[in-house]
Amino acid sequence: MKVALRNLLLFLSLLSSDGAVAEKIRIAIGTQDTTINCAAGGLLIRELQLLEKYLPHDGKYQNAEYDIQWHNFTSGAPLTNEMVAGKLDIGSMADFPGAFNIEAFRKAGKKSLFINVLSGSTAGSGNGVVVPKDSAAQSLADLKGKTISVPFASTAHGMLLRAVAQQGWHPDEDVNIITQAPEIAGSALLTHKVDAHADFVPFAELFPYRGFARKIYDGAQSNTPTFHGTLADADFAEKHPELIVAFLRAALEANQLLAAEPEKYSELIAKHTGIEAEVAYLFHGPLGVQTRDFTWKPEYRQALKTAFETLKLLKRTSTDLDVEQYIDDRYLRTAFKQAGLDYDAKLKDYSPKPISNGQAITDAKQAAQIWVNGEPTVRSYASAASAFTTLNELHKAGKTARAVYLQDSASGIKLLANDAWFVLEQNHLSAFLSKAQADTQASQQDGRVLDFAGAQTAFANPSALATAVR
Repeated sequence: MKVALRNLLLFLSLLSSDGAVAEKIRIAIGTQDTTINCAAGGLLIRELQLLEKYLPHDGKYQNAEYDIQWHNFTSGAPLTNEMVAGKLDIGSMADFPGAFNIEAFRKAGKKSLFINVLSGSTAGSGNGVVVPKDSAAQSLADLKGKTISVPFASTAHGMLLRAVAQQGWHPDEDVNIITQAPEIAGSALLTHKVDAHADFVPFAELFPYRGFARKIYDGAQSNTPTFHGTLADADFAEKHPELIVAFLRAALEANQLLAAEPEKYSELIAKHTGIEAEVAYLFHGPLGVQTRDFTWKPEYRQALKTAFETLKLLKRTSTDLDVEQYIDDRYLRTAFKQAGLDYDAKLKDYSPKPISNGQAITDAKQAAQIWVNGEPTVRSYASAASAFTTLNELHKAGKTARAVYLQDSASGIKLLANDAWFVLEQNHLSAFLSKAQADTQASQQDGRVLDFAGAQTAFANPSALATAVR
């Protein structure tokens, strides 16, 4: 009798006012908070409660009760394990671990789908290789016979294998590649237990920003597109397409907020990840290391194809998969339409958000920025020379810079100035990630190669411009 009464009370508690039974729907989402280019698909949605804003409460969801669960991971592999086990419905990761995800689902007799891109680079920037600050290595070519660590099964792992192949090296003979998580790699670089470390967003920028490493290789040098995006369990998406659309609407709003106030939301990212806001801005500010672009551009479709090819190279799959079966943009197109956005126009648009200092700065590769301590927004300049002149004026006024950003004159990618090389030609300054590129430019233009301190000195006094040395 007591059991029957308890069951009756439970049933009555589930009834809505009109007598319909309320359904409790789990939405379990896996994020990678420290992979900060995924912020618009995870951290910001969670912290700003944007998903709640778009979840439906009409039609078949009139009486729904939502159980939103957030789970944070440091990489894609453990996130995939939880998705395949049915503990997550949605998760964000890069193309290479995404290929692992799709293959793991397939082997389990299930299916996952990529539903959007969050952030990416059609050239391949976002992954990189760093060496200890005092290393003699200046390029990947200097690492033959050396030990390079990388998180296995990550997008950086895929980049490293391709970069090694481009050098004409055998990955098992010409270099010693070992697996190492980024949280371990930092101390390994400091203590010289590894010669180099390859990693994904944001560690190839974070470690140099923290002062104990130098970035010597950027994924853009491989000219292989890469992206981070969102995967969904196909069964969940088929059963609840409206909830997938709601998630994408939330992501689109998070993206718009980042575009409008990148400094503000870089600070929020820093608060919840411990990744400095200056590094978050490197990705989310205008002309960032990567572009936040949700649409399925051909380059990102190709990136997933390349990821599957790398899986076969590693003998992690023997199956030729049709990548197009695992990319589904229907939900994203619906979200765009509901938000009043033109998906097809955005699909064709490759232009980054421009930098402006009151007037549009048209030559993006010459643009520079300074984040001044105590100022809420980043200052922008039309040239590196103007930025360095301002740096010295700030110093004289007793002010300091949180970060100085420049664009690589070769690739256009955003650089931290204190990790860059410069070529001075009279009073014109060009920035480069690679010293080899700077040396080549200097020899062709009769310029002078400087590091960050040398560039500061050169613009501290006009007379110093004539005496700066290579």
